[in-house]
Amino acid sequence: MKIESQDEKIRLLKEWLNQADAVLIGAGSGLSTAAGYTYSGERFQRYFSDFASRYGFHDMYSGGFYPYSSLEEFWGYWCRYIWINRYAPIPTNLYETLFALVKDKDYFVLTTNVDHCFQRSGFDKQRLFYTQGDYGLFQSSHPHGKSAGKTYDNREMIRAMVESEGFMIGKEGELCAPSNTKVRMTVPTELVPYCPDDGEPMTTNLRCDNSFVEDDGWHAAQKRYEEFVERHHDSRVLLLELGVGFNTPVIIKYPFWKYTAENKETRYVCINLGEAYCPKEITEKSMCINGGIGEVLQKLAA
Repeated sequence: MKIESQDEKIRLLKEWLNQADAVLIGAGSGLSTAAGYTYSGERFQRYFSDFASRYGFHDMYSGGFYPYSSLEEFWGYWCRYIWINRYAPIPTNLYETLFALVKDKDYFVLTTNVDHCFQRSGFDKQRLFYTQGDYGLFQSSHPHGKSAGKTYDNREMIRAMVESEGFMIGKEGELCAPSNTKVRMTVPTELVPYCPDDGEPMTTNLRCDNSFVEDDGWHAAQKRYEEFVERHHDSRVLLLELGVGFNTPVIIKYPFWKYTAENKETRYVCINLGEAYCPKEITEKSMCINGGIGEVLQKLAA
């Protein structure tokens, strides 16, 4: 669809949203980045300047893959990482803005994000499918036997870890470094988590290799997603893709393109700064907005 003006695109998008019987949101990391979850720069320095000085990396992703020499230091890093990206307050209200736009529709969310921002911003848990895991869950590092297919809530364990390093947690869950006191980079050995079912060291429930655990909740969410798609096969569905890049296009992007091509009532919208694109075969049913997600959603809500 050839519309050059962003304001005109947003006007038309409002029409599509109002006319839609259902909305399927596909959310990638760009949405959380727009909501304030930056993994480098000032936010990284605020919480990880000690690790940056010692090891020379300058963003959270790099620190997450660093081969630490002990589990005590591994969790010294990861406990901060998990707390600020899963339990501390969401930096902005962008997810709440998105929820206000779709809450009165039959909606569903398919996302590769693992920060749980949707549920924390009012979205119905039964309408969410987190395909790649959750910072708020542990799993066995070598799941087998009773631990196979099982995950474990980690909030209290992570809280104990960050407090053991010297951090304080505010009333709203914010992570605060003590004044005039150097925080530790390791957690005590007794706080290193081990799986209660198989005795193996715990790890994060994030899809990074074939040991990733798809637990009962994961499979139930997948089934609800498939039922949503089947239920709206012939409906006026708005596919709203937000901040999805080409790292894992087979999860959201390619299925959305296929869905649009096969269903005449479907409309596809891609909002992504620098990566707004769709195949020519679906251009007449699609809209690509090359802009910041926050700015676009604010205008859409106005």
